Amino acid sequence: MSFIDLNTIEGKEVVPGFNGKFIHSDNMTLAFWTIKAGHSLPEHKHPHEQIANVIEGKIELIVREKKQILTKGTCIIIPANVPHSGKAITDCFLIDVFYPVREDLKSKKD
Repeated sequence: MSFIDLNTIEGKEVVPGFNGKFIHSDNMTLAFWTIKAGHSLPEHKHPHEQIANVIEGKIELIVREKKQILTKGTCIIIPANVPHSGKAITDCFLIDVFYPVREDLKSKKD
C-alpha cells in the first residue's frame, strides 16, 4: 500500500504542451495530464489499454479515424495497439489509466 502526494511528483513534458505526473503500480500507470490549448498529440499507438477521463476542458480525439470532442465528465476506452491522436481545444486536465504499466513514462527514480 502506498499513499502518494501528487504535489511531490515532478511533472514531465512528454510532447510540447502535454505535461504529466505519473504513478505506477505493479500492473498499471495512472497519468495526470495538464494540456495547453492548441497543442496536439501526434498519432501513435501502444500495447497498453487506456482509459481517458476529462476532468476539465475540451479536447478533440481521433481514434480509428473517428473524431470526437470530449468534455468534462467524458471518458473513452482505447484498446491496445489502436492508433489515436488528440488536440486540446481549451486548457485541459485529464486522468488516464494504462494497463499494463507504461515503462516509457517511468522516471529513473521509479
